Amino acid sequence: MGQTAPRPRAVLASLCMVAVGAPQYGYSAPSQPSAFESVEQIPTLRDDRVHEDDGSYTVDVETGNGIILAESGSPDGPEGTIVTTGEFSYTSPDGTPITLKYVANENGFQPEGDHLPVAPEFPHEIPQFVLDQIAKAAEEDAAAARAEAASLRQSVSVPVPSYDYGTPQ
Repeated sequence: MGQTAPRPRAVLASLCMVAVGAPQYGYSAPSQPSAFESVEQIPTLRDDRVHEDDGSYTVDVETGNGIILAESGSPDGPEGTIVTTGEFSYTSPDGTPITLKYVANENGFQPEGDHLPVAPEFPHEIPQFVLDQIAKAAEEDAAAARAEAASLRQSVSVPVPSYDYGTPQ
């Protein structure tokens, strides 16, 4: 007796079951607005930018949805680094007006704004004896570092060149 060929329906059903049961590792791309959907265009009401030859600059931007940015910078920092000051404002999604002023210099980015969290004040004064102990520990650390540097200088011997040459032989 010969073997019978599998029925086409049984093969198709088996393939469908395997395909449905297989893990799905595919990536679906984010949806893009179609040509028929409208995307809100926010107009730029003001965009003034000035860049000077000395490295200083100013930026002044305002958009139709209430975003405002004003920033200026100049090479006034150490070794001519740019010091930046600025401010921006907008309305948050919950309707709260947000204004942030900032300075960026050798001390880093320093923002200020009513919406930023503030750490609580220390609950009491630090006693003077504690401050004295901290200062004493700092002095001891500095003295230890100086002593270690001095001992390293003594242990490292640098050969001194000789200017005394013997007679040729």
